[in-house]
Amino acid sequence: VLQISKDDVTALQCKVVCLIQNGNFKEALGIINTHTKVLTSDIIAFEKAYCEYRLNRIESALKTIQSASQQTDKLKELYGQVLYRLERYDDCLAAYRDLIRNSQDEYEEERKTNLSAVVAAQSTWEKVMPEDLGLREATYELCYNSACALIGQGKLNEAMKKLQKAEELCRQSLSEDSDVTEEDIEAELAIIHGQMAYIMQLQGRTEDALQLYNQIIKLKPTDVGLLAVIANNIITINKDQNVFDSKKKVKLTNAEGVEHKLSKKQLQAIEFNKALLAMYTNQADQCRKLSASLQSQSPEHLLPVLIQAAQLCREKQHAKAIGLLQDFADQHPANAAEIKLTMAQLKIAQGSVTKACMILRSIEELQHKPGMVSALVTMYSHEEDIDSAIEVFTQAIQWYQQFQARTNSDCFVFQPKSPVHLSLIREAANFKLKHGRKKEAISDLEELWKQNPKDVHTLAQLISAYSLVDPEKAKVLSKHLPSSDTLSLKVDVDALENSHGATYVRKKAGKLTGDNQQKEQGQGEVKKKKKKKKGKLPKNYDPKVTPDPERWLPMRERSYYRGRKKGKKKDQVGKGTQGSTTAGSELDASRTASSPPTSPRPGSAAAVSATSNVIPPRHQKPAGAPATKKKQQQKKKKGAKGGW
Repeated sequence: VLQISKDDVTALQCKVVCLIQNGNFKEALGIINTHTKVLTSDIIAFEKAYCEYRLNRIESALKTIQSASQQTDKLKELYGQVLYRLERYDDCLAAYRDLIRNSQDEYEEERKTNLSAVVAAQSTWEKVMPEDLGLREATYELCYNSACALIGQGKLNEAMKKLQKAEELCRQSLSEDSDVTEEDIEAELAIIHGQMAYIMQLQGRTEDALQLYNQIIKLKPTDVGLLAVIANNIITINKDQNVFDSKKKVKLTNAEGVEHKLSKKQLQAIEFNKALLAMYTNQADQCRKLSASLQSQSPEHLLPVLIQAAQLCREKQHAKAIGLLQDFADQHPANAAEIKLTMAQLKIAQGSVTKACMILRSIEELQHKPGMVSALVTMYSHEEDIDSAIEVFTQAIQWYQQFQARTNSDCFVFQPKSPVHLSLIREAANFKLKHGRKKEAISDLEELWKQNPKDVHTLAQLISAYSLVDPEKAKVLSKHLPSSDTLSLKVDVDALENSHGATYVRKKAGKLTGDNQQKEQGQGEVKKKKKKKKGKLPKNYDPKVTPDPERWLPMRERSYYRGRKKGKKKDQVGKGTQGSTTAGSELDASRTASSPPTSPRPGSAAAVSATSNVIPPRHQKPAGAPATKKKQQQKKKKGAKGGW
């Protein structure tokens, strides 16, 4: 037809539709752009916008839809998809609501699914509280989107239940089709399982999450976006460990078409993790390149600058890192607080505590916070700069006083001091008392007591402080203390001692008879004194002999120590040529008649009994040895037989 008539509108329109059905979007768009005079926007606006959408030319598709003279239902459907891809979720939500309200056909379920996807995206990326749309969760897609919305709200347990329900519905719906295999079902369930693993990761169950992530990767799903997200999550679990596995997973995030499947925040998170991985693998140039690229894309974002500073610190360039952070804080005052906290941490790591305190005190919006006050006081105390620590307390208390004054002037009603304000005053008083600033502490304690005259603890502290400075004033204030009668507690001591949780139970006294009873009546109750146990005396103790006063000193330090005596054996060693013997000595033991054999010979029991009266040399006691030495009993080995 086109050979006969090149500009036949119907033939051209049919050819464009055929090319779209075959997936040849580029060729179809070429024909539309070539025949713009014939194929006007009124005739083929939807086909042109759809080709641009499928070719990821989202902005061009939006312009084509908006330039159409008539907004058909098809164009409205495509308009909703385009807005979702552009992450204009509020406009997208309005478009789908209008579609659901004004159309009735077999695609209503798909529109509701898309509507729930928009609500889930708002909850996840924009942290918007999702409204209840009243959608009946009859399909696994609706259950899945509802679970994603719950994850955005932080309701992880509820989200897990929704995902389990979505898994069950998915299996039921797909198993009804006989052509669908188990592998197809698992592939469809991969995205649900991936979200389950993400919840486990958020709950701290990293081992379970990692196992499920790896199972999904083994299935080799065709969705490159799903694979990229799972690979990124595995990298975050690995952190600076298992770096080789992380480098393999990074390749999945670089797959073709990933940038069209994920949101901007997802892509940004992946790029951040790539930069961190480059830092952990000591790829300094790559880390700097990635972080610089991220900073150019998001100049006000904190992470790129923090990554650059961390890389410089790894290279021992702390001064350069602090300079980089200072420049960013000057250019972006809105994010200066977090940057200055990092700078202070670096100064502390270098040992410059005083400079770190100066940086922290420059953060005006955090000066009055209890956590900041506590940190500064601790650091100044470590540096023994008590005046600066007290100044920190004073500035924080003044801030709360000014805030109270502003509140009273605005409300025309007197407002009492806040609990944080009173807590700071008390901590300041305790700190001053601890470091000997009694007069300054007294003024703080008086202010506290003025706020609550019934506070006995504060009054006691005030009296204690005055007793060191002005005893007369302490006596006057002590009259305000409650009497001992009001403080006494009516406690049944016997019941308390006999209670189940008592650690000490008083023994019941037995009946007193005879002399004991008379003693009790005469003397009354007398506290029993613990008898001291007599110390053990040595066995050779003689009470008539005076103990040696130097017995506690080592032998060498005693006055009567004369050194070691020469051994007897040394005197018996013969002197002279080798082999000679001294007179009167006999070294051959076999010639002595009284010496028994050193060990019995086998089969000579009679010989043993004959010589049993003779004590062998090894069993003979040395001269002067005590006769009462106990013999150690030999333990019989288990299963040993008697005899030699």
